[in-house]
Amino acid sequence: MRLTRAWLELREHQDYPSAVQALLGDAVGAAVLLAATLKFDGTLTLQLQGKGLVSLLVAQCTHDFKVRGMARHEPIPAAEGGEVDFHALTGEGQIVVTVEAKDRASNYQGVVPIAGNSIAECLETYFIQSEQLPTRVALTSTPGVVSGMLLQRIPGEGGKQAPADPAALEAAWMKADHAMLELTPAALVADDVEQRLVRMFGDDQVRVFSGHDVTFECRCSRERVANVLRSLGVEEVRSVIAEQGAVTVTCEFCQKPYKFDPIDAEQLFADAAPPAGSQSIN
Repeated sequence: MRLTRAWLELREHQDYPSAVQALLGDAVGAAVLLAATLKFDGTLTLQLQGKGLVSLLVAQCTHDFKVRGMARHEPIPAAEGGEVDFHALTGEGQIVVTVEAKDRASNYQGVVPIAGNSIAECLETYFIQSEQLPTRVALTSTPGVVSGMLLQRIPGEGGKQAPADPAALEAAWMKADHAMLELTPAALVADDVEQRLVRMFGDDQVRVFSGHDVTFECRCSRERVANVLRSLGVEEVRSVIAEQGAVTVTCEFCQKPYKFDPIDAEQLFADAAPPAGSQSIN
């Protein structure tokens, strides 16, 4: 996975400190890698909830590779060398991976505690705990590029051919795992994906499939915001109107403002009854 334009467009209206930007880049990259494993139409959301400087981080990717992401954070103190420790950013907390499918029967949510020294290490723990799949994840991001690789040992063996030697399977996995461990951030971010795969796994047969474009797309809309306001109730919205003269809701993903003046606000409740339950922009 290698993102350039989508990563730049995702941050076009955001101004994150470098440490938060790097953390968000890793999360967006992870969301794309995980979405590539989906076998159905839907959206994968990776959400980090912590008690550190970054209280909330969300990265989403659809099955057709449309991404968006955002982060909420406290002021980031200057650090020696310009880097802020991962644990200082996240603190104690959890990472939640949610899959929302058009077929609701395929919906899924997995939760793991923040562990390790990076989002990549957290995801490796997630796969071991949630799916019992040995997995290696490499992620890195710069202001211009987000890049990552996911290596996973597929369960099961055999098929139409005779089952492989378990010792040979283990040796093959260890060799591939070692190649991932030797992958440096500089090599990962370089624009030579196919050549890199051959260099890393060239002793075995390497098949490179056609790629998919990844694009930034926010799913916010005036209609979605209107539903959120309806869920608040007419009295709450009127109180904001009385205090501020209008209700303005700004999307946290793309920073687009949606303004409702008094006439717009009254029309919200004239057009439709408030929906049952609370709603959010998603």
